[in-house]
Amino acid sequence: MSERQTSERQAGARERQTNERPTGETFAPDAALFEALADEAMARLPAQFRDLLGGVVVRVEDFAAEDVLAEFGIEDPFELTGLYSGRPVGQQEQMAPGELMPIIHLYRRPLLDEWVETGVSLEALITHVIVHEVGHHFGLSDDDMHAIEDDAE
Repeated sequence: MSERQTSERQAGARERQTNERPTGETFAPDAALFEALADEAMARLPAQFRDLLGGVVVRVEDFAAEDVLAEFGIEDPFELTGLYSGRPVGQQEQMAPGELMPIIHLYRRPLLDEWVETGVSLEALITHVIVHEVGHHFGLSDDDMHAIEDDAE
């Protein structure tokens, strides 16, 4: 078996582990599992990108707050899967005392819906959100962000 086939088999087993109980019934992954998947996703990112994320906190919430949705003109809470808040990465040395660390918000319910609707692995969706939320603050192009995602696989 090739290295790629082995990797794909392990990924498939991990995907099954994320949404099956020992009894075989399925369930929606909880916030703790999302946090674990986010940690794994961040660990797989290229070193130069990962090093810049050292102080960034990942927070899992079911949906974005109403005021956040209103700020972006979003009416359907299922349309926002993630958000970066706080001082842009790379400017954290300029933080004022008491200023909160930057946060990547992962919105669990919209991500679960996208997971079910698209069939894309939850790990890939979470990696995509993390890369894109931080990438926008670096001024990266979509092509740059896709290359980072490809390197993380």
